[in-house]
Amino acid sequence: MHTQGNPAPHWLFWLLNAVFTLFVIASSLWLCLAIWVQQPLGMIGSSVLIGLWIVLACAVLGIYFSRHLISRGVDTLLYILAFLFSLFWYFSLDARQDREWNPEVARILSYEQQGDQVTLHNVRNFVWLPNGKYIERWESRSINLNQITGVNVITSYWMGPHIAHTLVSFDFADQKPLTFSIEIRKEKNEDFSAIGGFFRKFELSLVAADERDIIYTRSNTRGEQVYFFPVNMPQAQAKALFKEYLNKVDDLAQQPKWYNTLTSNCTTLVFDMVQAVSQKPLPTDYRLLASGYLPNYMYDLQALNQDWDLSTWYARAHVNPRVKEFAQVSSEQYSALLRQGLPAPKAE
Repeated sequence: MHTQGNPAPHWLFWLLNAVFTLFVIASSLWLCLAIWVQQPLGMIGSSVLIGLWIVLACAVLGIYFSRHLISRGVDTLLYILAFLFSLFWYFSLDARQDREWNPEVARILSYEQQGDQVTLHNVRNFVWLPNGKYIERWESRSINLNQITGVNVITSYWMGPHIAHTLVSFDFADQKPLTFSIEIRKEKNEDFSAIGGFFRKFELSLVAADERDIIYTRSNTRGEQVYFFPVNMPQAQAKALFKEYLNKVDDLAQQPKWYNTLTSNCTTLVFDMVQAVSQKPLPTDYRLLASGYLPNYMYDLQALNQDWDLSTWYARAHVNPRVKEFAQVSSEQYSALLRQGLPAPKAE
């Protein structure tokens, strides 16, 4: 006697169909944005390709203009194969070093090291003019890592209170501060796009610069709202953090990397470096993505002086009121203005 197996319950078919439908919608949205950002066939060709993909996705979902292109099963198989091919195309896009770069990120930071003595090459020290133009100036700086006296985190707000660009500045006992900034490496005449940052539009760049260059341009030239926070960090940890930046220099020299708006940006990469040198693991937090609230996160970790509450910190750390009257100021004067009225960072 032959016994027929129980058919799969109706809800299971409904669930699989719902999951596949969400997959088609999400993958189509992702791919269409990737094609639009990358434009592999130029604007017209890429627009046609997006249109053809939408037709295929609609056919697979049963939202079609006549009937399925071939049959539901074949259409589904075609969609999956085409999407796998698109993934191969996307992940084969390699970051490069040989584009026509914006002068601000045209040179690659490099260094030589003998023990604790480090010589950095291609340190940026542009002279910014009131009209937004600049005089290019690149230099080398010799640094003794044992002379590090403090670390500062700078947040620069350029698109509302939730998102800020994060910079890290090192103080030294025997010379001017030095600031590191992880940025997109823009090509000439290229503008930043948060959406483009999700789709391998920009390479990653590590800039070492004089404070009057890289912070002044934000507070004075661009009118961004800049906040300067001296942080509590033991000297050994500050030294290790500087070495992490040197490791990042090595990484980018060996293999250029893509910037990613969510996972590989100016805040998450700094967090990864600080995490690598911390004595105990730092908690992950939504404020690492909503980088405008990074100072709140640092305050909760007691990385900021606890003598002030957070609102006092924001009021005192605000750079713009202290520097807005200084159209022309030396590096030393600007660095002094940044720190005016703030407790010195602890690097004991």
